[in-house]
Amino acid sequence: MHTNERSLRERVTALLARPDEIMLEAGAGGELLVARLRAVIAALLLLLPLANALAGGSISDTLVGLAATVLINVFAQAWLMLARRRRRFLWLPFATAAFDVTATSVVLLLLAWDQLPAGTNSMVVWCGYVLAILLTALRNDGRTTLFAGLLAIMQYGALVLAIFASATSPEQLISSDYGSVTASAQVQRMVLLAIVTVITAMVVYRLQRLVEMSGSDGLTGLPNRTWLLHRMPRLFDAARHDGDSLTLALINLDHFRRINSEIGNRAADRALCQVVAVIGELTDEREWLVRLRGEEFVLVLRKPLGTAWERVDALRRLVAERAFEPERGAESIRLSFSAGLVSYPHDGQDLSRLLRCADQRLQMAKRDGRNRVVARES
Repeated sequence: MHTNERSLRERVTALLARPDEIMLEAGAGGELLVARLRAVIAALLLLLPLANALAGGSISDTLVGLAATVLINVFAQAWLMLARRRRRFLWLPFATAAFDVTATSVVLLLLAWDQLPAGTNSMVVWCGYVLAILLTALRNDGRTTLFAGLLAIMQYGALVLAIFASATSPEQLISSDYGSVTASAQVQRMVLLAIVTVITAMVVYRLQRLVEMSGSDGLTGLPNRTWLLHRMPRLFDAARHDGDSLTLALINLDHFRRINSEIGNRAADRALCQVVAVIGELTDEREWLVRLRGEEFVLVLRKPLGTAWERVDALRRLVAERAFEPERGAESIRLSFSAGLVSYPHDGQDLSRLLRCADQRLQMAKRDGRNRVVARES
């Protein structure tokens, strides 16, 4: 029981947390896809008033539908224009989700203005709530899904209460076109919205876990190369915009392959994890340690080159001071690393060029005897 409660809390916490860089990047693409779908659906919605008129529907329903679909098309084009500027507007997924839900509520309210039952029993329009919630899965952000679901339940619940409060007689809640309005049916629909929200949120949670696995190193839990490729363009943009300094340190553990052959894979993995833990003691939230492969890492620091060199050299000394004990009673092993540092944009304006330059300086550190940090060519 306690395990299930803890698992549920972890899932809710994960859904309410800000997604990582890979999810945000995928979500930006999803937002653009939703915007395009919204524009297509909005254009198709223009056919509904025409169909209603050809089928002999009331003029008032046709006019309401036409006005609503024209307004929806205007907003759909505006959202599409904003979505093309990927991740420029962090509020956009919440705003567009709120628009999708509210647009459905407004159309139902306008229908109820003519006939009260139409406001709750127009299932074609009501399905707009379900569609709005389902589309949030493409944003890859659980917060957007929960927000859209809660907003849909609240708005529809308020609409139902308003309709029941406006009815002066039971006959006003009965229509030959839309049937009768009953409290039980409306409660069932709100429960259905809650179920759709939970299912969509679980889909998002599952996607987050899969992406997290693809962007994290299985042994150390550190971000991996995939994370780095998605994160660095944003850091470059932020550095240009804010005028911040940005330094990358390419770190390689000295003689690690020999250590691995001497003490075995499992002990070597623990040695590598010890190095990661030691480095983590001196890094803060504005610094990221990424495992590229094997014993090679990248440390991203939002500091100028000189200050970054001091930080990495302090890490080098700390790692060298912490001897690793392969097993109880065994002889300790001294660990060390070599590093090559580069600064953005002085040494390169893209990740590939920066890593090549950092590797050249790393090789210099190895040729000069290892266990050292090189920031400039001699």
